[in-house]
Amino acid sequence: MKNKKLIWQLPFLVLLIIGTIFIIRQQQSVPYQHNTGLVFGTSYSLKYQCDSDLVKGIEQELKKVDNSLSPFNEKSIITAVNNNKDVELNEMFLSVFKKAMEISENTGGAFDITVAPLVNAWGFGFKSGSDPGKAQIDSLLNIVGYKKVTLEAGKVVKQDPRIMLDCSAIAKGFGTDVIANYLRSRGVKNFMVEIGGEIVTSGINEERLPWKIGVTKPSDDPLSDKGSELMTILNVTDKAMATSGNYRNFYYKGGKKYAHTIDPKTGCPVQHSLLSATVIADDCATADAYATSFMVMGFEKARKFLEKHTELMVYFIYSDEKGNNAVWFSPSLKDKIVE
Repeated sequence: MKNKKLIWQLPFLVLLIIGTIFIIRQQQSVPYQHNTGLVFGTSYSLKYQCDSDLVKGIEQELKKVDNSLSPFNEKSIITAVNNNKDVELNEMFLSVFKKAMEISENTGGAFDITVAPLVNAWGFGFKSGSDPGKAQIDSLLNIVGYKKVTLEAGKVVKQDPRIMLDCSAIAKGFGTDVIANYLRSRGVKNFMVEIGGEIVTSGINEERLPWKIGVTKPSDDPLSDKGSELMTILNVTDKAMATSGNYRNFYYKGGKKYAHTIDPKTGCPVQHSLLSATVIADDCATADAYATSFMVMGFEKARKFLEKHTELMVYFIYSDEKGNNAVWFSPSLKDKIVE
């Protein structure tokens, strides 16, 4: 009886094996598309396995994000909000606003999308480099603070009409998520989406291997040979990754080095040992926002925060007591470090 049962099952097993081989060969024959371009004031690079080029659809999705969240787009929703115009908030804007408020609350205000006036005053963003005095900083702090904006009946309500929203510390990550979700909606399973260094990956690369992403070694001069050296390589398959660092965006004035990360509470550039924060999470908007948050917090505060938020994986590069680069990473990240 057992032999007869096996004989009847054999054809099905053969068909299953043949079908599996056919599917694998078909997958291997599908090419990887490569798209590059500019968006949000930065560059993007996409690699995805698909039998057709999806660049037109991708550009349409990126335009939607730009029309929702770009403060440099005069017709965007966020520009209308900043100009106190009555505007209908779309799903993209609402999604980013709500996530930003959630992360601001979680980090005790280390992340804050109202910090733009201070960033501009210190010389980054719309204005050229300058060193604001205490009086100007104190004045600007009156219109900075995530608790000074709320969402009521589908509208952004500000305590002061001068308050500005700037989602640059989360929008690139969100845009990366949008394109990743668009590719998934088109049935693409193997891809890497990168916008301005924020990354989402899925499946395998062209070599049929997991995606591997490098973490750049901190260097004051990104144009030098050291500016492209890697500190480590991470396996980021089926995850999102974002990095924030003070070592590339700063200026010198009066013999002092001013970082681009502004502490929303003090109104001044942060002064601590953390050089870069790489965050791996399930979505890139979350990774992007927390990477900025940790650069505001600094090494010790960020480590204490992570004790309660084990869902996040991080790779910190900081300056030790001797001024040398040192590394700390989440225990859960150990298996993802390639070299």
